[in-house]
Amino acid sequence: MMPIFIDKKSKSFRMDTPGSSYCMQVSQYGDLLHTHYGGRISDMDLSELWNQKREFSPNPAECGDRLYSLDVSLQEVPGNMTGDYRTPSVIIKDSTGAAAVRFQYESFRVYEGKSELAGLPSSFCGKKQADTLEITLTDTYSKVKAVLIYTVFRDMDMITRSVRLINEGEKAVYIKKAASSCVEFADSRYELVSLPGCWAMERTPQRKELFQGRQVYESRRGASSHQMNPFLALVRPETNEVHGQAYGFSFVYSGNFMGEAEVSQYGTSRILLGIHPQDFTWKLETEEAFQTPEVVMTYTDQGLGAMSRNFHDFYRNHLCNPRWMDTRRPILINNWEATYFDFNSARLLEIGKEAVELGIEMLVIDDGWFGKREDDTSSLGDWVVNRRKLPEGLKPLVGKLREMGLKSGIWMEPEMVSKDSQLYRKHPEWCLHIEGRPCSTGRSQYVLDLARADVCEYLFEAVDQVLSESGFAYLKWDMNRHLTEVGSVLLGTDRQGEIFHRYVLGLYQILGRIVRAHPDVLIEGCSGGGGRFDPGMLYYCPQIWTSDDTDAGERMMIQYGTSMVYPPSAMGSHVSACPNHQTGRTVSLHTRGMTAMTGGFGYEMDLGKLSLEEKEEVKRQIEAYKQYAELIMHGDYFRLVNPDEGRDICAWEFVSKDKKKVLVHYVQMRGRANGPLHILQLQGLLAAERYQEKKAGLIYHGDTLMNAGLRMPLLMGDFQGYQFYLEARDSNVG
Repeated sequence: MMPIFIDKKSKSFRMDTPGSSYCMQVSQYGDLLHTHYGGRISDMDLSELWNQKREFSPNPAECGDRLYSLDVSLQEVPGNMTGDYRTPSVIIKDSTGAAAVRFQYESFRVYEGKSELAGLPSSFCGKKQADTLEITLTDTYSKVKAVLIYTVFRDMDMITRSVRLINEGEKAVYIKKAASSCVEFADSRYELVSLPGCWAMERTPQRKELFQGRQVYESRRGASSHQMNPFLALVRPETNEVHGQAYGFSFVYSGNFMGEAEVSQYGTSRILLGIHPQDFTWKLETEEAFQTPEVVMTYTDQGLGAMSRNFHDFYRNHLCNPRWMDTRRPILINNWEATYFDFNSARLLEIGKEAVELGIEMLVIDDGWFGKREDDTSSLGDWVVNRRKLPEGLKPLVGKLREMGLKSGIWMEPEMVSKDSQLYRKHPEWCLHIEGRPCSTGRSQYVLDLARADVCEYLFEAVDQVLSESGFAYLKWDMNRHLTEVGSVLLGTDRQGEIFHRYVLGLYQILGRIVRAHPDVLIEGCSGGGGRFDPGMLYYCPQIWTSDDTDAGERMMIQYGTSMVYPPSAMGSHVSACPNHQTGRTVSLHTRGMTAMTGGFGYEMDLGKLSLEEKEEVKRQIEAYKQYAELIMHGDYFRLVNPDEGRDICAWEFVSKDKKKVLVHYVQMRGRANGPLHILQLQGLLAAERYQEKKAGLIYHGDTLMNAGLRMPLLMGDFQGYQFYLEARDSNVG
């Protein structure tokens, strides 16, 4: 049954998911008001919720009483300068320079399935999997329409929302702000969960109480960034991993964004998410439309863990490239931490030989294979083979690796150009710059202007040629600096505010063409590690390098935070050498392998330096990953113990969809001479089912494992791991 309900008499709309309802209603004055988002309800007319008399809250011109004010109302598209003093979701300057806007109801339409968003990545579905409601509102004076696009998924607690702005006036207007979603709440007894961080320590969960006023979570770096992820969750104070209300909001976008949480003077709360309005202006000519990126929303009353699993299932099945939905990713070795820039064909073949003997399936050639690249100061943009290192070229090398039984992958950083490069000497105007102002460098490189069609065409052809001529099965797409001096000589002075967004649109256009031209190539996204780990990139890159920090102790924390929104199948994670080259920490090879198994699995080390005992451990890890890959990539993920809680342990769990297979990773982060007893309670099992633990052969009921738990072994040393597997008794465990 279609989950969208309309009551034409009361002008009410309700969208139902299996566990939630999202409700709106048109007021007597034409404003689209938000009336409910949360647990399932049955009623439609909730008009008694919005009438309230407040002093110093102005009333619309057509309002005949003082019981109605936009300053008090909970709205779907809060306007600007028309009586609501809270943060607006849309600001438009008309041809007179005025910035007042108020959208009022005009019409709606409902259809099965979901439409693509022009030029933007967005979720997808079959026609019978979801239904879409479009509500059209109009600002009478500027003649700008706002089409609100909601898609509700029939079998998931997921709703997507975006806005399309259409100029039907006779003159151009300027969009100054266009949030993709606005959700209002009648009270403010909430805490806001965000994912701040920095390079090499991305997405560390932060939880703060809402307070009167405005809280902002943003990136203005030209990318979604290491510093803040385009995600917010609103939770009750008592909410934890397994209990309590949680609302999740995730933005399908890879550029500048802003999330806002505002508590009004009356204790109501407003959550907005969209393109960052700073340094943003979009000139909208008559009859033109502007489409905002999509926000994905979910609600649950079963805690943060359930919220995360909602996002995991949704992004695996309705956002990531379907080609990789059910395909196990290859186990790879990346040469970076083994060689850095110092390698040649013989060295790579030597690494390949070691890899094959251990059961590794792919060799990825990282930075340094092109131009005259001997360090990070030159040659970006010159995507031709470095003949000093690879005298025969890439294709013969790939062929030799294939003869060994290895697939091949390649690293590129297409969006950048080195000052010391043939490309920059030929086309200095191709980098982002402001005429007359010197350009900042980062890592000795500039950023190419992806707002230019000629630059986008050059980059597509360069990447396409590398992939086509050499037969690579994998592409690591990196971005190692953020945007500065954001100007473009091909756009007029009244369009310079469009460049940040046009850059992202150019990136999406290039990636889309590459995916279509090379459908069997696995693209792994990267931006100095996890600096662009967002749903927009996931649409093209079903796997993203989670962080440049490969230290297993810190990766546990990084992957814990990343899992708040993103599924393990999206996390690129490798076993690196010890002592770690970034922290100096030593972690056992076994624990490093366990930690790296929380995602796309691989190695980043000199395999030739491993002892015979260590090589046997690597073989065991590879066999274990092959055995458990389906469970890791497609099972339900449970965060059992937060590594940052100060309990000296960390634990996480994978459970198959039928709840009959269970893989648990437990790490003792700090060894103690006379430490406490650690009992680990599992989650997500069938209470009455009997599970057999594979190592010891012991059998437990599911309710015992969840409510009483299992005693963990006392391990010797810091960062010692214990991996165990259970299977339902009727699954014939030997």
